[in-house]
Amino acid sequence: MANLTRFGISIDSRLLSQFDEMIDQKGYVNRSEAIRDLIRAALVEKEWADDNQQTVATVTLVYDHHTRDLSDKLTEHQHSHHEEIVSTLHVHLDHHHCLEVVVIKGAANRVKRIADELIGTKGVKHGKLVATTTGQNLL
Repeated sequence: MANLTRFGISIDSRLLSQFDEMIDQKGYVNRSEAIRDLIRAALVEKEWADDNQQTVATVTLVYDHHTRDLSDKLTEHQHSHHEEIVSTLHVHLDHHHCLEVVVIKGAANRVKRIADELIGTKGVKHGKLVATTTGQNLL
């Protein structure tokens, strides 16, 4: 961070107190680091607002692997999007339940659509898209 710029902000003391509690709980060294992360998070959201922006995300799925043909359906979805799906992690949670984490890279609109297909597959008990960035546009 060779090009640092200092700036001041006006903020209600109660809001600042809540912010300080939050950053302390999260283990930030100082306010500057926390503010930088907030700015980066907003920039990532901006990237995802552009449907054509190259993005990366994880989709986390929890399902009962005994559900008829579910594993095959999920695998088929993944194979049909082999250009966007980078990797898959499969974890056996117990005798019945599996957790799968799928890493998807591509245009935001395609990644969202693939995530919706996976999460919406009949038999998936829970699914969540976690959108992030390739990091190319962040400092």
